[in-house]
Amino acid sequence: MNPIIRNILALVAGWVVGSVINMGLIQTGHTLIPIEGVDPSDMEALAAVMPTLDFKYFIFPFLAHALGTLAGAIVAGLLAVSHKMKFSLGIGVLFLIGGIMVNYMLPGPTWFAVADIVLAYIPMAWIGGKIALHRKDYRS
Repeated sequence: MNPIIRNILALVAGWVVGSVINMGLIQTGHTLIPIEGVDPSDMEALAAVMPTLDFKYFIFPFLAHALGTLAGAIVAGLLAVSHKMKFSLGIGVLFLIGGIMVNYMLPGPTWFAVADIVLAYIPMAWIGGKIALHRKDYRS
């Protein structure tokens, strides 16, 4: 397969895998720790209640963002033909943009926004890239 096409597909696959894990963990969080009286699909209701929520309601969103980015970065790094770390970090940037948008649309506590943006995206993408590079060494 053409290396350019494979690299593009690596990015798309990383984005899809990371998004599936992200949404799965968000849904799991809504199931295990429901917000009483709020429909999780109602963005306006969520935006109104977010600043008042306790720490426990932010565990799954943080895990979703961090683990989704990590998994997507690993997939992109493993599938990319070249520049594996750059593709892993590219996933981190894509998810960071999404995370900034979500933190803008659903403003929660400042501590969560800072922790989410600083810890969940680029560091997880870097770790995912390192895992992909390490995995490559074993196949050589």
